[in-house]
Amino acid sequence: MTQFINTKESLVTEAIEGLLATSGGRLTRLDGYPHIKVVFRSDWDKSKVALISGGGSGHEPAHAEFVGAGMLTAAVCGEVFASPSVDAVLAGILAVTGDSGCLLIVKNYTGDRLNFGLAAERARALGLKVEMVVVDDDVALPDLPQARGLAGTLFVHKIAGAIAEDNGSLEMVTDAAKTVISRSASIGMSLDTCTVPGSVKEDRIQLGNAELGLGIHGEAGVEQVTFENAKTAMQMVLQKLEPHMPGGDVVALLNNLGATTPLEMSILANELMHSPYAEKIKFVIGPAPLMTSLDMHGFSVSVMSVDDVHADALTQPVSIPAWPGVQERMPVKISRLPDGLTPVKPIPSSHPATRSTVLAICDMLIEAESSLNTLDAKSGDGDTGSTLATAARSLKESLDRMPLADLTQLMPALGNELSQTMGGSSGVILAIFFNATGDACARGLTIQSALAEGLARVSQVGGAKVGDRTMIDALHPALQALPKGIQAAAAEARTGADATASIIKAKAGRAAYVPEENLIGHNDPGAEAVALVFEGLASST
Repeated sequence: MTQFINTKESLVTEAIEGLLATSGGRLTRLDGYPHIKVVFRSDWDKSKVALISGGGSGHEPAHAEFVGAGMLTAAVCGEVFASPSVDAVLAGILAVTGDSGCLLIVKNYTGDRLNFGLAAERARALGLKVEMVVVDDDVALPDLPQARGLAGTLFVHKIAGAIAEDNGSLEMVTDAAKTVISRSASIGMSLDTCTVPGSVKEDRIQLGNAELGLGIHGEAGVEQVTFENAKTAMQMVLQKLEPHMPGGDVVALLNNLGATTPLEMSILANELMHSPYAEKIKFVIGPAPLMTSLDMHGFSVSVMSVDDVHADALTQPVSIPAWPGVQERMPVKISRLPDGLTPVKPIPSSHPATRSTVLAICDMLIEAESSLNTLDAKSGDGDTGSTLATAARSLKESLDRMPLADLTQLMPALGNELSQTMGGSSGVILAIFFNATGDACARGLTIQSALAEGLARVSQVGGAKVGDRTMIDALHPALQALPKGIQAAAAEARTGADATASIIKAKAGRAAYVPEENLIGHNDPGAEAVALVFEGLASST
């Protein structure tokens, strides 16, 4: 997989340099590259308890991006997924530890425990006060004696960091960290594995499956499960966490494992906050990338029960860009639509001929759904047929509410209906067309003249004209010929639609962004839809 890196050997140091260069002077590093990679607070004066965390890189923004007042004092960075050396950890301890001492916050992995642990022993031998806590919040394997450290580590960073910032003693900070660890639980799910720079991507998750309970270093999960949707994915994760969500106030942290889009994360947040367990949740952190696994397409949820003291520490604001803050769970606020937005509902009226015509057009569009999608795939995103068919089905259901006997009311009613049921620009274009046509009818114009005025308004607002490879190429000649009868209009619509196949440079619509070779020999789908409608009407008369 191609990545925006220079070399795998230099990527961690270059990433740290990029972080520092854009920190506004907030962060400093030790001069020990490439073996010693320590980032610490530029404003640190050693008067308070120092908090040091770290581990392998690849989990950004953890850990270096959480260095700042109220959270970490320093972060010791290893290579990707590799623990930093004993010397690197010791260098970090010596750089920031004063008389108040320091606390090492370590995730439960063998390399981290050993290297941080030995560094702590060496620092104590030098007369420094050093304590160490090990985070083991992973509940994927409940019988595992050494559970892994996951995103619940962020609870420790934040709460212990707040207490240290408020001049808490090393004993107080350490006790708080241990309490937080005992109350924390995490589990993750992913649709794909991560890509380690310089290594071949492991493709172990089968299509249609998700991996539950995986680690943050690409380790395999507890099991592969059938993936259905975001709702069932969140339910599986929360079921594993339920035993760790006792009565009382719970904080939930929704973590992006790296490659999950913000749109997906918001959907997962919705499922979390509307789950059967939501009533236990008082605070929420995220959704945000907090402890990632490179580009893993997954998420994790961490939970912790909080008392008033820990809730206060957790919610204290910090000026650390990567920290999303803590929000109290609140009902979704909904405000009524502004006056004037909702159109005046027309008075329904019956007109069998008009009803029959509208139904015939709807049925034509529904029948043509697949063929129009196929055509649109050549020049767009392949959804023209579905967009028109969806609107047609909705329109059929709303006919009983339509003023079929009065064109001055029917046209704007059609426009309003289509603007609500059609996606993208198509619904807006047709809404403009029918509303302008209705205005013209109300001024006494004939239906042919009113339709022509509606088309002129579309061209004015949308900027497209004949020759631009849009529906106008079929609609304009059809309306021009309509006074001669529907047969003549259908013939002109077909000629106009077919002519778009030879227009190799679109000047409007999505086709304008498509390579010319993709357009040659294929009708514009909008123009084709217009031609099909007129041909269908002609064949039924």
